[in-house]
Amino acid sequence: MSSNILRKFKHRRDTERNDKTTFMMRNGEKLLKELIASSNGKYNPYRIFSAEELRIATNNYDEQNIVLEDPFRKLYKGFWQKRSISLMKYNGNRNQHALEWCINHIVYASRIIFESVQIGTLADRIHHHCEQHFEALSLTDRLKVAMDISHAVAYLHVGFSRAIVYRDMKPTNILFNEQSDAKLFDFSLSLSIPDGETHIELDSVVGTTGFIAPENFTTLICNEKSDVYGFGAFLFELLTAQKVSDHVSFENRLHYEESVKKLSGQNCRFKEIVDSIIIEDKSCTCTGKEQQLQAFKQLTLQCMDFSPEDRPTMVDVAKQLRQMYRSCM
Repeated sequence: MSSNILRKFKHRRDTERNDKTTFMMRNGEKLLKELIASSNGKYNPYRIFSAEELRIATNNYDEQNIVLEDPFRKLYKGFWQKRSISLMKYNGNRNQHALEWCINHIVYASRIIFESVQIGTLADRIHHHCEQHFEALSLTDRLKVAMDISHAVAYLHVGFSRAIVYRDMKPTNILFNEQSDAKLFDFSLSLSIPDGETHIELDSVVGTTGFIAPENFTTLICNEKSDVYGFGAFLFELLTAQKVSDHVSFENRLHYEESVKKLSGQNCRFKEIVDSIIIEDKSCTCTGKEQQLQAFKQLTLQCMDFSPEDRPTMVDVAKQLRQMYRSCM
């Protein structure tokens, strides 16, 4: 009887091992195809770590090393060969969308210089800074964050032979390194605009409520201007410390469009909802804080314009934010 149990155990173990091998081979093939396609037919080898190496680097996935956690993945900080690293572990969900998003992140993150990020998210700093024991962000700090992220998005738009549309701008996707520099994170939803085209045709709309450009719903297309809208929504949260989702409903497409128009309209009472931390900050060295806030508001509204054609480019946005930040130095 014991021999039968051992045989069954061995058979189950071998089956699980074979399933895992098949799964890794199939997904590895998909990843390789996407990497080659994104590099104009060239393959640049990437370092592959073993499961044991990753376990050691994260101290057996110690919960104390978790930087970011949501229903889909956990981001760990770790240490490997005298270097700080960031490691993303996806949950056990093996549906097609989860696999595509995982491959997407690897493909696009591997095309840029991505530094280790270990000191929490922007959402932690503007929505939960007291609980997370972060210092409150001054107006100068927020302008620095906005400038850094605008440079990153602008680079995605103009730094490659095919523009990359980020598609997932939100405070939880902005993390900080040990020098408190803001870094754009998570390229799971990113897409490249096809050669000879000006936009991407979508099968469905994905993203976060309040950050999705309204034309994504009406036309099922997106391009760089869709990112500009999302960046405007990000600026709104950065300036007000209020969640865009509290102002924009996702009940249905028509209601979404109406709430977006109300939020981005010229009558939006921005001055009344600016984060009180900014208003009460006596240490701000900005020349003419009122004028800076007005410029911040105007740029936010321009980015969130309901018409994509009337939104600025991310390059122009980056230039404006750089000027605003320099005036605070």
